[in-house]
Amino acid sequence: MLTSGALTTSAQAATAPAVPKIAAAGGFVMNNGTGKSLFTKAADTRRSTGSTTKIMTAKVVLATKNLNLNTKVTVQKAYSDYIVKNNASSARLIVGDKVTVRQLLYGLMLPSGCDAAYALADKFGSGSTRDARVKSFIGKMNKAATDLGLKNTHFDSFDGIGKGKNYSTPRDLTKIASSAMKNSTFRTVVKTKSTKQKVTTKSGGYRNMSWSNTNTLLGSYSGAIGVKTGSGPEAGYCLVFAATRSGKTVIGTVLKSTSVNARTSDAKKLMDYGFKK
Repeated sequence: MLTSGALTTSAQAATAPAVPKIAAAGGFVMNNGTGKSLFTKAADTRRSTGSTTKIMTAKVVLATKNLNLNTKVTVQKAYSDYIVKNNASSARLIVGDKVTVRQLLYGLMLPSGCDAAYALADKFGSGSTRDARVKSFIGKMNKAATDLGLKNTHFDSFDGIGKGKNYSTPRDLTKIASSAMKNSTFRTVVKTKSTKQKVTTKSGGYRNMSWSNTNTLLGSYSGAIGVKTGSGPEAGYCLVFAATRSGKTVIGTVLKSTSVNARTSDAKKLMDYGFKK
C-alpha cells in the first residue's frame, strides 16, 4: 500500500517537465528575478563567445558616468578598414558620418556591427592614441566582469574577434546579460526587431540607416525580449536569450550550437523548460 507521501512524489514525477536535449555544447538558464538556476549543461566550461561579447561592450558604455546618449561620434576610416580586414559583421557605418552613441548601440546590438563596437571602444576608452583607448576599453570590460564576481570570463576584444583569450561560460554570460538588462536603454535596444536611424553625413546632410536584429526569437517566440546572437569558427553558433511571461523572466545562454536554426531551437526549448520550472 502506498503512503500519501509516495503518492505525492510520484505525482510530482509525472508532472515534472522533461529535461531538454540541446545541440549546443553548453547551456544555462536561470530565473532572472531570483537568480535560481533552472538548467545547466557544461555551464561553467570556458568557450569562445563570438559576438555575444558585445553585451559587455554595451554594458560598459551604458555604465559611463554622466553618459549623454546623444553625443555624436564621427565614423573613422579605421573602423571600416577593420571590417574589411576581418570580414566582420557590419552596421555599414560610412566614414565621415556623425552617429550618436545611442545609434551606435543599435548598430552594435541589432546587425552586430563590429564597426560600431570599434567606434564605441575608441570613444569610451581613455588614452592619446586609438590603440591605447581600445586597450583601456577592453580593460573596463574585464573590470566589469571581475566586479560581477565572474571567474571564467576574459575579454581581449571589444567585439568577440579575439586573439584566443576571449572566453566566457553559459553561466557567466547569462549573469552579464542579466546585469545589462537592468539598464532601460539596453532593454529597449535588444528587444527592437528593426530600426531606421537618421544620421548626419560629412557634408551636413542626412541619411537613413536601416538595421535589423539578428535575433530571430523576437517576434517568433512569445514574450522574447532579447538578447544577442554570436557566431564564429571557434565559437560555433551562440545565443543569449530572455523572455517574460506572466511576470516571470527567464534568461540564459547556449554556446557552440551546430547551426543558426539549432541555436534558436535550443533557446526555445530552454525557455519553455524554464517557464515550466
